[in-house]
Amino acid sequence: MTANRRVVLSSDHAGIALRRAIATHINALGWEAVDIGPTTPESTPYPQHGAAAAQRVASEDCRFGVIICGTGQGIMMAANKVPGIRCGVCSEPFSARMIRQHNDANMLALGARVVGEGLALAIVDGFLSAEFEGGRHATRVEMIAALEQ
Repeated sequence: MTANRRVVLSSDHAGIALRRAIATHINALGWEAVDIGPTTPESTPYPQHGAAAAQRVASEDCRFGVIICGTGQGIMMAANKVPGIRCGVCSEPFSARMIRQHNDANMLALGARVVGEGLALAIVDGFLSAEFEGGRHATRVEMIAALEQ
């Protein structure tokens, strides 16, 4: 499968069950889920998992990333420290579509303690089905990228 159909998934301990459900769902949609863990429920720091997934996206090994912690906020902050990453936390499908269409987001963060499985799958669907619109939005994404310099 080509890199543009690969989605890396990672979480901290709070997101393991939701991450596994999302991996199954992503595979059923015809994408390749690349689950990089963790696999055990011991407490583990979200920054290392957000950064590890972001590195896979930044290197273009994976087209997108879905990362999960309790709220989605902390793991999103860690991922966004990796140059080239545009990650947003979403709690409903509309925002997930919009971060792709207007911000060319390449990663999605979810809160396992915020959204249930059914809603999380709908959010992932919104994210993966949307396309970047370009146009005036491309100039704004370029402005975001310039902040990394």
